[in-house]
Amino acid sequence: MEFLDKVVLGNTIEDWGIAIGIILGSFIATKIIYWIIANVVKNLTKKTKTNLDDVLIETLEKPIIYSILIWGYWVAIHYIDLSSTPRLLFFLQGAASVAIILTLTSIVSRVFDALVTEIVQPYVEKTEGGADNYMLPIIRKVTKAIIWAFGVIIGLDNIGFDITAMIAGLGIGGLALALAAQDSVKNIFAGVMIFLDKPFKIRDRIQIEGFDGVVEEVGLRSTRIRTLDGRIVTIPNSTFTDNSVVNVTSQPALKITLNLGLTYDTSEVEMQKGVDILKQIVADHSEILEPDCAVGFKDFGDFSLGILFLYYIKPDAHWLDSQNTISKEVLKRFNEAGLDFAFPTQTLLNKEIK
Repeated sequence: MEFLDKVVLGNTIEDWGIAIGIILGSFIATKIIYWIIANVVKNLTKKTKTNLDDVLIETLEKPIIYSILIWGYWVAIHYIDLSSTPRLLFFLQGAASVAIILTLTSIVSRVFDALVTEIVQPYVEKTEGGADNYMLPIIRKVTKAIIWAFGVIIGLDNIGFDITAMIAGLGIGGLALALAAQDSVKNIFAGVMIFLDKPFKIRDRIQIEGFDGVVEEVGLRSTRIRTLDGRIVTIPNSTFTDNSVVNVTSQPALKITLNLGLTYDTSEVEMQKGVDILKQIVADHSEILEPDCAVGFKDFGDFSLGILFLYYIKPDAHWLDSQNTISKEVLKRFNEAGLDFAFPTQTLLNKEIK
């Protein structure tokens, strides 16, 4: 047909149609591959014992699809002759090169992330040292940043950028950047000091600057803790080097002081019964409490007879759940023994003046 033989930008309409058909064919191929992955490959990986292959398929699904599209685009632009328009050819080839390199970079980054998540992290969580627990997220982020930095540099180099000149320019501007980012640099060095000093580890409960919570992540610039009311607080790492940190988890046992007040009509025998009940409560809850405790008739208060009850919660027991259990047990057993707790009262005596 004469229409198909017409030349546009150095190629016949037929050649342009075939090139577009290649791109559309690669798009159709992506749909087929996507269906195969979703309905065949994923079902096969679910039957294996390891979870690594499931994670790899899940993370590599999109890069694989993108790779097929880029491959179709690459074949299409090389099928047609663009030698008469060198600038257009350079632009199209450069875009394809950058897309290929960034896709490969994404694949490498995702594979690395999957290996860390499924192999390295479970192993690290079993260790007791703690330092590797919070250094792993930092190493993970730094490695991924390096992978992407190399990918971007290689991509820019392939489209004609002078990488040497660019790096030199970055070196000159680095000083100004460092001066402008003093706080960030300070926080990064503080993160290194946290690793060296080891004031806490992941999942430790700490107290600092009015915040009380459990450490969830130590990053390059900041540390995230989940407070006791469930909120995430992001604290700059420099805060830990400039202030005192209380590591609640590291204490051998949590000391709890409980002051109980019984009414003034309590007899000496009943008071001793109350002391004995508290000692028995400690003995009956040895799974969460240390055996050592201090219980005694403390003082004669304004409106009550005071009993001091000191007990210690074991490090592996939850601090609030344990207190809740013991306090309810005290209330239950004192009520069963007929021991009445006092509340603030005043007795007024009216004396008739003659």
